[in-house]
Amino acid sequence: MLGKAVFVFTFSGLLCLSALAQQREAFIPFINSEHAWVDSVFNTLNDRDKVAQLFMVRAHSNLGQRYIDSVAAVVQREQLGGIVLFQGGPVRHAQVINRYQQLSKVPLLVAFDGEWGLGMRLPDSTISFPYQMTLGAVQNEALIYQMGLEVAKDFRRMGMNINFAPVVDINNNPRNPVINFRSFGENKQNVTRKGLAYMRGMMDGGLVTSLKHFPGHGDTDVDSHYDLPRLNFTAGHLDSMEMYPFRELIKAGASGVMVAHMNIPSLDKTPNLPSSLSKHIVTNVLKKRLGFQGLTFTDAMDMKGVVKNFGGGEADVRAIIAGNDVLELSENSARAIDMVLQAIKQGRLTQQDIDTRVKKIIATKYWLGLDKLSAVDLTNLYRDLNRPQTEALNQRIADAAVTLLKSDSLIKAIDYTRRTAIISVGLAQISEFQDMLGWRFDNHMHYVLSPQATADDVAAVANELRRFNQVIVALHDNRVRPRSTLNYNSTVRLFINELASMNTVFCIFANPYSLAGLPGIEQAKSILVCYQNDDIMQRAAAKVILKRLTPSGRLPVTINAFFRYGDGN
Repeated sequence: MLGKAVFVFTFSGLLCLSALAQQREAFIPFINSEHAWVDSVFNTLNDRDKVAQLFMVRAHSNLGQRYIDSVAAVVQREQLGGIVLFQGGPVRHAQVINRYQQLSKVPLLVAFDGEWGLGMRLPDSTISFPYQMTLGAVQNEALIYQMGLEVAKDFRRMGMNINFAPVVDINNNPRNPVINFRSFGENKQNVTRKGLAYMRGMMDGGLVTSLKHFPGHGDTDVDSHYDLPRLNFTAGHLDSMEMYPFRELIKAGASGVMVAHMNIPSLDKTPNLPSSLSKHIVTNVLKKRLGFQGLTFTDAMDMKGVVKNFGGGEADVRAIIAGNDVLELSENSARAIDMVLQAIKQGRLTQQDIDTRVKKIIATKYWLGLDKLSAVDLTNLYRDLNRPQTEALNQRIADAAVTLLKSDSLIKAIDYTRRTAIISVGLAQISEFQDMLGWRFDNHMHYVLSPQATADDVAAVANELRRFNQVIVALHDNRVRPRSTLNYNSTVRLFINELASMNTVFCIFANPYSLAGLPGIEQAKSILVCYQNDDIMQRAAAKVILKRLTPSGRLPVTINAFFRYGDGN
């Protein structure tokens, strides 16, 4: 009951914030109503054009002109409903969007995986907001709502109109290879609150969003990009746990849902059938039982989880029969369109099945304002996507995520005049964290240890520590994505164990699950969990050490018996 009360309170708060955002008509009633513009566009389409509206093709702007031209040829020839952009650059992306829109008779839906904003695909030139696991620690959902508004502003400035986010999978399996840090955590109410805030911010900012990955990809240990995961839960467990965030956010007006490629015998006993191809799961469960009337997207149709057992275009046909509205990244869209047309002739589908979905897709384009489509202005694009106010919000979110485990006694006792060793483990050079602290400590020394430091390297630092009264240790995961285990060798891990038994303040710039792989760290008196290794989190941790910030985050996942969900002072 407490969790439900908190959700209701938060939802009310977000409604107040929504009133301050741009006013627009509610998405679900809008796309399910009749509109003259929608009818006028629909009436220009032949049968093949109608089917083509159900498909979105992959697009990059970093693979050279030949690739860009090849996608342009597909867009022009097939007249597909949309594109999904991946890696490239902001200006190059805007240029290909302008080109592809000019080639399309019906304005294109332009989608992007931006779970942490544009930086998810364009990390070197745009802002990356914190990962969803980091957001799961934040106790102020208004910050996440504001993040959603900023992400929407970035998307629209780029000419994009769909974000395949938020992830509302409940990550209750630390070994999950594909969701993990992309989830808000293991608690269904917390995932729902955070997902609502992010979704509502983006929708109020004018984006179509897509909850993913229905009916819940959080408790798998197989990546559906490479194989078909199997969920052996009972239908009751799925209904009460995995589907909970989807159900609640559908009630709150979710515009889109992405269906995962997973085999779920308790919902559909067909052998090796992915959930994305199951009519029972897509139509009976998602649309009828949960009452979803928005756009239903498949996960990428070129993933092994779906084509492994249904190749040759059969997966595309079955996905539409199942009830999906939009198919993302078919292996061969021309072949798929032909096969869908053949399925209509064979009676596997009806023309009404297609027409209803096409009108909903065109109505979505109308809601997005694509009836008045204009080219993306390239002037000052980079500056507009890197706004100072967005950077400031990003730092506020990072500050709100820092989580203090154990006591703050050592932090309170820090004396900036005493001899202090500041050690960064997992890096090859002085960190932003060390730079921020160095100016404040009168008598300090920086040390850096690589994740594969030799016994001699570690011994040299250990011997030096005898000269210091205070020790601050930062543990970094310098890989592109924060994994559940750190890539430290046994020598470095043993040294961390020894440091934990001393009066050492630890700052963890890594996936929180990585604490489980550091036996003995629970002995430390003060641990700051900072979730990921980037400058905003390092600055946030430094503020705590400098006594300019009181940590307010709480663990969004259980790590082991020592560190559990909700811990944080």
